[in-house]
Amino acid sequence: MNNNDFIVQVALHEHRVFAEEIVEEMAESAKARGTGIAKRSPEYVAGKMQEGKSVIAFHKDGTWAGFCYIETWSHGQFVANSGLIVSPKYRKEGLAKAIKEEIFALSRKLYPKAKIFGLTTGLAVMKINSDLGYEPVTYSELTQDEEFWKGCQSCVNFDILKMKERKNCMCTAMLYDPKEKKHEAAKEFAEELQKKPKLYERFMRIKQRLIEKKGGSDLKSLLLFLAVINK
Repeated sequence: MNNNDFIVQVALHEHRVFAEEIVEEMAESAKARGTGIAKRSPEYVAGKMQEGKSVIAFHKDGTWAGFCYIETWSHGQFVANSGLIVSPKYRKEGLAKAIKEEIFALSRKLYPKAKIFGLTTGLAVMKINSDLGYEPVTYSELTQDEEFWKGCQSCVNFDILKMKERKNCMCTAMLYDPKEKKHEAAKEFAEELQKKPKLYERFMRIKQRLIEKKGGSDLKSLLLFLAVINK
């Protein structure tokens, strides 16, 4: 199976019939990973479709295959591509990357001046984000909109986030800034992840140890450290 087997497009009004299935799969996926997500209702997801602020994927036989939607924060200054989900039967086919690329393009079209950000613990998402030009950043560089951070309350690591006064957690923050013409750091990070898959495992182990210490960790210093030890 390859990407030619799928149709990835901006979701339309008539796709609202898939909203309940999408929400259920989001919840099941989070449960399987042992993580939490900002829970959304079928009505919320359907609203994103109607507003033209989401991307949906189908197998060529018409079966629903994946989804992602756009959220805005801080009066449109920040954009998050949220709720990325791929149906279990279509995972490991490169579909997540295709959906991320489409929702990223839609975000740039609708909000050309906004910073696009995300929080993730997944290697695959970090690779995709890096390829798109996202760079690892500290939490202070993200939106400080209280509504966004409320979405973390359902995560199993929320106590860590509170303990660190919202300055750090197990997720890695990544940001695309349209004002930055060059994204060399993002490209280098993506290349390192591609060449040395075990780098990510070491990254997460070291980050967890540093977070458990008083004061947390400086993500940029951590990335520099990893780059040095892996040369």
